[in-house]
This record gives sequence, C-alpha cells and structure tokens, in this order.
Amino acid sequence: MNPAVGLVALVVVSVATAVIGFYGLRISRTTGDFYVASRTVRPWWNASAIGGEYLSAASFLGVAGLILLSGTDALWFPVGYTAGYLMLLLFVAAPLRRSGAYTIPDFTEARLDSRAVRRVTSVVVVVVGWLYIVPQLHGAALTIRITTGLPAWVGSVAVVVVVCLTVVAGGMRSITFVQAFQYWLKLTALAVPVLFIVFALAGNGSAAVAPAAVNPTGLAPAGPYQNISLLVALLFGTLGLPHVLVRFYTNPDGQSARRTTLIVLGLLSVFYLFPTAYGLMGRMFAPDLARSGQADAVVLLLPGQLIGGTARDLLSALVVAGAFAAFLSTTSGLVVSLAGVISQDVLGGSVRGFRLAAVISAVVPLGFALSTDSLALAGSVGLVFAFTASTVCPVLLLGIWWRGLTDTGAIAGMVTGGVLCGGAMVSGAALGAAGTPFWLAQPAAWTVPAAFAVMVLVSRATRQRIPQTMARVMTRLHTPERPLATER
Repeated sequence: MNPAVGLVALVVVSVATAVIGFYGLRISRTTGDFYVASRTVRPWWNASAIGGEYLSAASFLGVAGLILLSGTDALWFPVGYTAGYLMLLLFVAAPLRRSGAYTIPDFTEARLDSRAVRRVTSVVVVVVGWLYIVPQLHGAALTIRITTGLPAWVGSVAVVVVVCLTVVAGGMRSITFVQAFQYWLKLTALAVPVLFIVFALAGNGSAAVAPAAVNPTGLAPAGPYQNISLLVALLFGTLGLPHVLVRFYTNPDGQSARRTTLIVLGLLSVFYLFPTAYGLMGRMFAPDLARSGQADAVVLLLPGQLIGGTARDLLSALVVAGAFAAFLSTTSGLVVSLAGVISQDVLGGSVRGFRLAAVISAVVPLGFALSTDSLALAGSVGLVFAFTASTVCPVLLLGIWWRGLTDTGAIAGMVTGGVLCGGAMVSGAALGAAGTPFWLAQPAAWTVPAAFAVMVLVSRATRQRIPQTMARVMTRLHTPERPLATER
C-alpha cells in the first residue's frame, strides 16, 4: 500500500470525526447533555451509535484475522457478539433505562442502597473500560505501522488526541453523532472492497492468486470447552460493557430502548458478514499473512493483493479509514462511560469534572498500550468480555431480576469474579500462549458461575441486608412507562 494513501485516509477520518464532534458542542449545554444526551436519542440514531462503538478493533480487524487462523472455530466470535445483544434485549435494556441512572454505579447504588457497592462497581467499571481501550490503541498502532510506515506509537497517540477533543467538546450528545457516522463508515469500508474483490474474481474467471490449502496454518481446532467458555464470555460479557449500557440511558423510555436493541441486532448481523468474508478469502488467497504473524492485518492488506491499479489505492484508503473509525468510535464510547463514573464519584459530577475525567480516562490506558505488545486483537478483547461477564454482569442481572440480592452479596460476587478472572488473565500473560492451560486461556466457563454462585450464597446468608427500598426500585424497573408523544 502507498503510505501516502494510508496517511490521507487517517487524516480525513480524523478531521471528519472532529468536525462532527464540534457540531455536537453547539447543542451541548447542560450536564444531562454531556452524560446522557438529555435522554432524547431516538432508536435509529442510538442503534447506529451503539453499532459504531461496539464494533471495535476486534470486530473490524480481529474477527477476520481469527477466521484466517482458525477457520470455522472463530465464527463463535461474531455469533457471540451478536447473540449478546439478544440477551440485552431480553433481560437488561428496558429495565436499565427505567432505572433513571446515569451510570452503572448509579444503578447499583440505587438498587442496593449502598455507597460501598457503588465504590466497588466504579472500580470494576473503570478497570473494564481501561482493559478494553488498550486493544483499540494496539489496533491503531498496527494500522499506522502497516499502512503508513510511521512509528506504531503515532496511531495510539492520534486516537487518544482525537477522542479527547471530541469527548471534551460535547460529551455524550457529541459522541452520538460521531459514532453513528462511524458505524456507516465502517460498514461501507468493509462491504465495498469485498464486493469489488468478488466482481473482479468473477470477471477474470479465475483468482489473481492461486487458492491455498483449506487450513493454511495447521492449527488444531479448538475443543468443546474452549468454544463453550468463549460463548459464555461473549454472551454474558456484552451485558456488562459500560460503554454499551450507558447508551440505553440516552433513550427517551424503555420501549425505545428495546426498539434500539432490535435495530442493533440487525445492524450487527449485516456487519459481521463482511469480516467473515475477509477471513475466508484470506485463507484462500493470502495464507502468507497467517504464517508471517500478520493475521490481524488481512482486512487492511487483502484488497491491495487482489485488486490492481487505481482501484487498489482507493479501496485500501477506504479500509484504512474504516479501521481508524473503529478505534475512534469504541475508544470514545469507553471514554464517555468512564468519564461519567470518574467525574461523579471523584470530581463532583460537573461538566468541568466530566472533561477532566475524560482526559484521565484516555491517557491512563495510553500508557499501558505504549508499554505493552499487541496480542491477537479478538482474543485479547475476548478476555475483557470474560472479565466483564464475571463482575458487572452478575450484579446487573441479579439486581434487575432477583429481589434477594444484598449489598454484601453483590460486593462478594464482583470481587470473586474479578480476582478469579483477573488472576487467569495475569497467569496467561506470564505463561505465554504456548504454556497457558486451556482452562486459563478461556476462564469464563468457571469464573462466571463462581461469581453468580458467591453472589447468591452470600446474599442468602445476609437476608437482613435486603434494602427497604427494594420493592419500590423493582417496581420502577419492571413497570412499563407510557411512551412519549413523539414516539407514537
């Protein structure tokens, strides 16, 4: 790829993001605008924004890379990512919106009437957010290095600078416009090159590059435990992602939250067709990327290998722009959700505190990203899902659907899940991919049940701590509100 083409694409998408973000500044006036866009985001806008922030580096680059490496075993990732939203629709979306909270710690404090639960939840949410931001910055570093030849750190720093500018400018309302735009950019950036490749191969009557063996890497297929554990992580982890959950607070009511989730399911289903196609075509026409350790770059490099002439540069530029949009949109969503938590719990909850918290939320993971090496993108994000499924998810599901949950039980369950899953992640990093046992490499199958079990058992042992406000809060969570006039 021509380095100038990649650099122009990155500049264009960064400028477009900044311009849209500053447009949001013009209509962001109140604290509610910054935290939840004054709860006025309609389903189509919100669904596009959720798609923009949820489809991260793991979705845009990592899924295709894993399919290139592992074939059909990697299809659990798009299936799990999409099915997780069905879980959201069934169990979380509407009750969470009816709670009236700004953040997940707001919800747990209101549900359990406990400041201690709020503090523990805040710490967990911040840890989850920072763990999730680091792979986005690694993906940006990979993209910059491959497409422009610049030092890898430039990509990570560029993402943090652009995200800080847009979030500080207009908060949630600004980011909603940015992320909705970036979903459609990402979809276009994947779909158009795939269609060009298909038409080019069909028009030539044969492939420009000879198809390779069905299994170019020779990797053994994953066993039943790994697949089940991965699916548990993705299904339950989606329920606890702070940057996704905060978007439901921006809907006008619970009915629109459900409608938003249905639209998101459709948008995700369409999107994941294309990374899957890239991975399959990569196994056929670019197996050398797997052997050279560049599997995560198959989306970036495949159009240039199969298409020639001016079209090659244009399609490559489009893919680079979409990849950078993926890093920007997911990172901005995470920074908004973390800024809401940090500003309310530490900095007083003002707009000025939100802006300072946004900078802190972005700069800290930047330090980790610059000091660590990139792992396989989808695999590293899968571990973040496992951690989220073991901590935030149990307290949300039980808080919404079980009247017997207590503050002591919630804290015990979150701490247990965090220690077990975090210990597995640290052990896996220390042992390396080759030396990590399968049950540590994919820990969700045992850490998630352990967190739920501890939360239930400790709550039953501390029944006297069920809050007196429980009945009133549960009624609010499960009583449908009357739709707004504008929604009729």
